[in-house]
Amino acid sequence: MGKLIIISAPSGTGKSTIISRIIDDERLKLAFSVSATTRSPRDGEVNGVNYYFMTVDEFEQRVKNDEFAEYQQVYEGRYYGTLKCEIERIMDSGRNVVLDIDVLGGINVKKIYGDRALALYILPPSMQALRERLEHRGTDSSEEIEKRVAKAEFELGYVDAYDKRVVNDVLDVAVEQVRDIVTDFVLPCE
Repeated sequence: MGKLIIISAPSGTGKSTIISRIIDDERLKLAFSVSATTRSPRDGEVNGVNYYFMTVDEFEQRVKNDEFAEYQQVYEGRYYGTLKCEIERIMDSGRNVVLDIDVLGGINVKKIYGDRALALYILPPSMQALRERLEHRGTDSSEEIEKRVAKAEFELGYVDAYDKRVVNDVLDVAVEQVRDIVTDFVLPCE
């Protein structure tokens, strides 16, 4: 039976890069869960591979049936979420599930799965460093950067609800710290 690794971080902290560096470590047997969404498939996207595509009615019925470990309505009629059956499917196969989700979703999933889940938070070295990283990416307007920084400040208020924290000041160091934490969780005897 696999385990669950919840990884949350503010935008621009390097979470996706860190995950991409550890997910291919076959010793860890990591696998992403496929999220559910009510948005339409984009060209080339396949149901059950990229997302589980659902109608709003189907998604809302599954919410009522308590089938989601976490979900979020991004805006009216646009939902994203993680189905409990998807987590269980992967864990039952002997693999360990990686969830790359927002802080409140991470807290909810941790409450459901308890000791079977590790909640790991990636922190920026400082809010100024986060702002500089977001500016350096060159993908967001200054207004969007301000929104992301404000959201990060809000999310940092929940960091104590997480089991472990890693500060991503030097990427290679943060990758190894995350790898060590995940290894200790999924392979405690090694």
